[in-house]
Amino acid sequence: MKTIVEVKNLVKKFHIGTGFFTALNGVNITFSEGEFAGLVGPSGSGKTTLLNIVGSLDVPSEGEVVVLGKSVGKLSPKEAAQLRKTELGFIFQSYNLLPVYTVFENVEFPLLLMNMTADERKQRVMETLEWVGLTDKVKSRPSQLSGGECQRVAIARAMVKRPVLVLADEPTANLDSANSHNILQTMEKLNKELRTSFIFATHDEKVIGYLHRIILMKDGKVVSDENIANPPFSGETKVLK
Repeated sequence: MKTIVEVKNLVKKFHIGTGFFTALNGVNITFSEGEFAGLVGPSGSGKTTLLNIVGSLDVPSEGEVVVLGKSVGKLSPKEAAQLRKTELGFIFQSYNLLPVYTVFENVEFPLLLMNMTADERKQRVMETLEWVGLTDKVKSRPSQLSGGECQRVAIARAMVKRPVLVLADEPTANLDSANSHNILQTMEKLNKELRTSFIFATHDEKVIGYLHRIILMKDGKVVSDENIANPPFSGETKVLK
């Protein structure tokens, strides 16, 4: 399997007053193409900080993080933005949808930054909305959608540019159990059919039940790393309407 993320002796410190807080302390880990993996641990364990650095939203204090052959700490702001624009997708618990835009427009938005014609964008958006079961909501605005539907729009927006890697930070935190399972089945389906890699940051037991690899973090360190042969909830991967 091709390595797409390599974390080497990663340390991340944040200044607090006259001192600093060490959020990550000597993390070493790699991720391969096609993984469905999760950084698991309580609040303050460092999982979101690690996800942000992998996503080039932050940089290491010490050590190195190489994402798709690029050392995150050595990228210029423009280069980091280009990596995010073309290769990475992001899904957050707060959805971050544009409220005045329709579902179609929210999903299309990342493609406006790419060299695509209007017809190409329309085809890509509709295909992606079909994956997440929202073709009947193209003209709706976020205020007209349920929480589960908003998160499926966020997934479509992350997937529409066909990223190599999707980073998901507590993607089910604002959802009930039924919607959480629908969302996770959708992401697992995309992982299997498109071989898109997913890395989660979570402490949600529902998410953990779908993971094929669980990296347990505590106090800024990796304390265990386990591959799961048959995740409890894995298998039913159809997109539920």
